[in-house]
Amino acid sequence: MGCVLSKWRCRRRQPSSAGGGGGAFCDGDHIHRLRHFPGSAAIPSHHLFLEFASLSQRGHYPEFPDRENQDVLCIKTELQGNPNLHLFAVFDGHGQFGAQCAAFARDRLVEHLSGDTRLLDDPVKSFNSAFLAANAELHDSEIDDSMSGTTAIAVLVCGDSLVVANVGDSRAVAGIFNGGLFVAENLSCDQTPFRKDEYERVRQCGARVLSVDQVEGTRDPDIQSWGDEESNDGDPPRLWVQHGMYPGTAFTRSVGDLTAESIGVIAVPEVMTVKITPNHLFFVVASDGVFEFLSSQAVVDMSNCHSSCLCYEDFTSLKETMLGNQYFPTLDTNLLCDYVVPLFWGNGGYLFLIEKLQKDHLF
Repeated sequence: MGCVLSKWRCRRRQPSSAGGGGGAFCDGDHIHRLRHFPGSAAIPSHHLFLEFASLSQRGHYPEFPDRENQDVLCIKTELQGNPNLHLFAVFDGHGQFGAQCAAFARDRLVEHLSGDTRLLDDPVKSFNSAFLAANAELHDSEIDDSMSGTTAIAVLVCGDSLVVANVGDSRAVAGIFNGGLFVAENLSCDQTPFRKDEYERVRQCGARVLSVDQVEGTRDPDIQSWGDEESNDGDPPRLWVQHGMYPGTAFTRSVGDLTAESIGVIAVPEVMTVKITPNHLFFVVASDGVFEFLSSQAVVDMSNCHSSCLCYEDFTSLKETMLGNQYFPTLDTNLLCDYVVPLFWGNGGYLFLIEKLQKDHLF
């Protein structure tokens, strides 16, 4: 599909047109296919105003020019008809049928949350129920999810709070103004074998945890230490069955991945609630195609520099900044094009969502 960007300026909550291909914008009873969407929504209960936009880019695969973007997004304003509830989510598909898995999980998650009367009173139970139901329904669907699935991260703006539910290695991060500096605050924690608790859990379920080099015999498999995600050399620990070289997932939670479930990969989300304060300026939700190469602080720094006007040109500039040598100083231009771009764009694409949280009297 390549990189298709669509510009849409709208300060109303009901869209009138859309274009392009890639993710999905969900508003009311409509789903629009698009790559780039600036929009806005109010939170009247707490006098907050949201501006948001998304950007999706398929990975650069010269040998597979028709390879589809497996990332999808969901923007569902006024969830349950409530003007104070707005849902934003990113689904990062993987495997042969990853795009179908991501789209299926998105649609089912929205459906379950929309009909759950417990959402306001107990969002943790609602998200748990919705993710587990979507996972079971994917197993029972016509989509072959034996070796395919999707990670997912959802942010529910609920009045003056952010409720973040995460399954996998996508991430949500807030930009906070603190002591004259813009500081990154992680709103989720990546679920990978780098985490000791997740490592121990999947090991108890029978998983072998090894890097690709260890599986292939070029590194000692008895060394169960891989540093951390930021210092790793690009060969992260993965999950394998005891007597086979599959499935090789680098995450410990997902929706789908039926084979990986047998070794501890689960669809139970970790849910965090954060109160919105005057120092919370924006948040970013993105797949690991961004955070595999950029720290949360780097993403917040770039977002802060480019989020004053959520328009097509602004996001194009942000994309170029992310790929520039300013943030990859050790790589030359040719290497950047051949190596970083395919991985940076999320192993099949990434979705980038910015929210600006500001008092409505400022507009």
